[in-house]
Amino acid sequence: MIESTTVTHHIQKSILEMLMYRSTARFRDLRPPKTDTNLFTYHLQALIKAGLVKKLPTGYSLSTKGLSYVDRVSTENRMIRMQPKIISMLLIQNSDGDVLLQRRTKQPYIDSWTLPYGKLHIDDESVEEAAQREAFEKLGLADQSLAHAGICYIRVKADGEILSTTTAHIFTFFRDDIQTSDTVMWVRPHKLRHYRLAPAVEEIVARGFFRDPFFFEEYEVEWQDTTPLNADEATDQ
Repeated sequence: MIESTTVTHHIQKSILEMLMYRSTARFRDLRPPKTDTNLFTYHLQALIKAGLVKKLPTGYSLSTKGLSYVDRVSTENRMIRMQPKIISMLLIQNSDGDVLLQRRTKQPYIDSWTLPYGKLHIDDESVEEAAQREAFEKLGLADQSLAHAGICYIRVKADGEILSTTTAHIFTFFRDDIQTSDTVMWVRPHKLRHYRLAPAVEEIVARGFFRDPFFFEEYEVEWQDTTPLNADEATDQ
């Protein structure tokens, strides 16, 4: 069971927000402007004592508990969410069979590669509408011909603790004109294993190749924060 933790002090919220978008940060980078050093140190130590932040040789980082916490915090209002996330996830292929991956820029799983996705909003009139919205917001693509391929329940654990639980509605479509960048790339399916992937990405891609009318899968993943290969290394293998 995930322990219910609520951070209320604005300095502690600021620290967690900074670490949400970085793998590590130094003391001076975490301290908000014009904040007394002693006061800031007190709140940083409070987060460490609560098990949300850990001190590393290179600075400070979110602990497993901290990663779980920010995964349940709304980016918009910083309020805690205790329920599993429900997302729409896009399995996009080009005419060569390559799969589109997008780099995560926030914790948990920062700098890993995932299928483009986004959380369902309470005002989405349908799951497909949510998927269309995410295709536009993430990739600038409007009015796609989507196929609702299946649903996956993804449960991730790290160090024996639940890190995240997600219900993903998988939508597929084909597109050849998406340009690559630092955060978007096409990958040959058989080379996915060479990249640092977010949980269950490789399994979902493999399941999608069956082209069943509809599928349901459950995945339990043990997350290990490993060092990724870069794109050049993966290309050579």
